[in-house]
Amino acid sequence: MTEYGRSPGSEPWHPGDPLYGDQGWEGRQQHPHPQQANQYDQGGHGYQDPYGQGGQGYGGDPYQQQPQGYADPQYQQQHYQPQYQQQQPYDQYQQQYGTGQQGGYDTPGHLGQQYDGTWETGQAAMAYGTPPADPYGGQNPDLYGTPEAYPPPRPPGHRQNPPEPVVDWAPEEEVRREPEPEPEEENHPFFTGGDDRDDDAYEDEEPARGRGSRGDDRRGKEKKRKGKNGVACLVVAVVLVGGVGGVGYFGYQFWQGRFAEVPDYAGGGTGEVQVEIPKGSYGSDIGNILKKAGVVKSVDAFTSAQLKNPKGNSIQAGVYTLKKEMSAESAVTLMLDPASQANLIIPEGKRNKWVYETLDQRLDLKPGTTKEIAFTKADSLGLPEWAKQHPDIKDPLEGFLFPASYPVAKGSKPEDALRRMVARANQEYNKLDLDAKAKALGVEGPWELVTIASLVQAEGKTHDDFRKMAEVVYNRLKPDNHETNQKLQFDSSFNYLMGQSEIKISEKEINTNPDPYNTYKHRGLPPGPIGNPGNEALAAMVDPTKDGWIYFVATDGMNKTEFAKTHDEFLKLKDKFNANSNQ
Repeated sequence: MTEYGRSPGSEPWHPGDPLYGDQGWEGRQQHPHPQQANQYDQGGHGYQDPYGQGGQGYGGDPYQQQPQGYADPQYQQQHYQPQYQQQQPYDQYQQQYGTGQQGGYDTPGHLGQQYDGTWETGQAAMAYGTPPADPYGGQNPDLYGTPEAYPPPRPPGHRQNPPEPVVDWAPEEEVRREPEPEPEEENHPFFTGGDDRDDDAYEDEEPARGRGSRGDDRRGKEKKRKGKNGVACLVVAVVLVGGVGGVGYFGYQFWQGRFAEVPDYAGGGTGEVQVEIPKGSYGSDIGNILKKAGVVKSVDAFTSAQLKNPKGNSIQAGVYTLKKEMSAESAVTLMLDPASQANLIIPEGKRNKWVYETLDQRLDLKPGTTKEIAFTKADSLGLPEWAKQHPDIKDPLEGFLFPASYPVAKGSKPEDALRRMVARANQEYNKLDLDAKAKALGVEGPWELVTIASLVQAEGKTHDDFRKMAEVVYNRLKPDNHETNQKLQFDSSFNYLMGQSEIKISEKEINTNPDPYNTYKHRGLPPGPIGNPGNEALAAMVDPTKDGWIYFVATDGMNKTEFAKTHDEFLKLKDKFNANSNQ
């Protein structure tokens, strides 16, 4: 066969070629199987030119009537399926390479007819061995000669399967619902005594996950579940043990306090020791104080004895004089006896002079020691501002050593006792709101009210007397008082001046003494309080009667006081007093 009319395709192989039968890529390209020719036959109409330049077929194809003899029945059934009518890649393949070799295949002993490239295009044939020319004049680009091009086709025998598409997600595995496992008998090492392996060990030994690892995961979860059950049981056991231990401990303490023997001394003790029990102390606090002082041997012994005594809870705060190495029962009994209480009790109306002397004796101090401390340290003992810097006063603390019971143990300091007394006075005065009461009662301020209360406390004899006595003071201080001309004329203030407590005072004494505390000679109140008023006198001072009382006389000279509203009534009471005193 000459080169004239040869198509741009490759030269067909001769049957005598040693490679004939392998066909290679070029051979298969030029000599397609008749099945492939029928596959794209488009219903027997031949090759369709995608650009409309070709006819209905190749015309004189000698094998056009023989495709069925070489066709595979499978391809005959799929020949008329619509999906092959629209397959563009194959048509493009023919267009690019100019091969219309639908029927140009060879069989042994029969050389197939070659497609003449000039038939439909009108172009001249190319020389054999030269590169095929672009039948469309360079209009179509080379799809395989650019960097962006697809890789050139490879022979079928050298083709590789396309790579699997890479996806960035994996379909979720279908979760299979496992049947609920039947309850198993607990076989955790905590109960069986086996190898106690923690959850971390199971996690470390977990095999690599794969398609067959679901059963391993389930077994691992079962092991972990058993481990967690064991931990939960262990926690419950610890809680139970702790609860039982706590109940046992408190039960033991109760039994020890009620029935068990505790360390204790025997007998009533020897020697003497003073102990101070603070306010608000409980039985155990008292027991600790007594143990440190050497009174009892143990706290448990004292608390047990206090519980056994019906009056054990009535032990009050204060100072007690006890003995060393006493039995707990003897200590409780002695503390309930008033004779053992060593508190300093200040009676209502007592002057500071008496308080100073008593503290010196109680603390084994030189006489006058406490008075000196009171005068020199008055401003540092807690006095309010309205109680400082008053002229002509006899004692800066007078009226502020409030009547009450104070713990004063041997070895303590006198200023500590004085500070407690002043603090108690401030506490009681603050309850009365003295500033507001002073304005309502027509006096200057709190200092004057405390002074009036001290006079009421000194002159009154009974509770009923206090309110009437307070009214007498307010009525005599009034500017329109023409009965006494605003003079109080109280013997108590003169006695304070003299440091005495006398009922019979001569007119010569009271008329000749110019001291400011002499209310017979000076109008108004004395410079300051003349004693320490108690709660009853304070209550009467802020709530006096309003009956018009202006005179009073202690008709029996001691305990009975009678009141009068006029001077004539006063003279009658005076005669009664003289009759009772045999004057």
